[in-house]
Amino acid sequence: MPKGKPDVVPDDGLTTRQRRNRPLVVVHTGPMKGKSTAAFGMALRAWNQGWSIGVFQFVKSAKWRVGEESALRALGEVHESSGQGGPVEWHKMGEGWSWSRKQGTEEDHAANAREGWAEISRRLAEGRHDFYVLDEFTYPLHWGWIDVEDVVGALRERPGRQHVVITGRNAPPALIDAADLVVEMTKVKHPMDAGQKGQRGIEW
Repeated sequence: MPKGKPDVVPDDGLTTRQRRNRPLVVVHTGPMKGKSTAAFGMALRAWNQGWSIGVFQFVKSAKWRVGEESALRALGEVHESSGQGGPVEWHKMGEGWSWSRKQGTEEDHAANAREGWAEISRRLAEGRHDFYVLDEFTYPLHWGWIDVEDVVGALRERPGRQHVVITGRNAPPALIDAADLVVEMTKVKHPMDAGQKGQRGIEW
């Protein structure tokens, strides 16, 4: 898209403004870091537009507060006190079951994931938020804990102008097909290749 202009304009009967403002499903996938970081960067833009933001974090440990969580919660408080920006909600689905294993069986974790998705699906149907981040949501889809077709159907049928960004490795093909924008993060070089572990301010 040179200079931000599409190569092809579909004959869909929409005006330029209507086409520009269509709600998007965005998927950040691939093996490299940066998927969630990019999603939360978009959330900052959404907050600046005064949009209601709902973050639903599926996999990282519920006790691990990443930097973006602290920042977005603070921005939510700014909105409450001054009216600037938009409201922010941050929810952690279950106890986290990826990098830090918690007590409970796999079925317990799967049930937590399904419960989390059920809540998101309800919010989509009622148009609760303008901008959703479903962080690490591809994992319960990849593991078969949540039905992919159910998710795709809910995304396609969501009313109003609700943008949804989904992050995580191994995004299912059906989700990729349903998305409007898909980014695959690939590794060229990483500090871990030289034995360096993650550090404050960079990874969290």
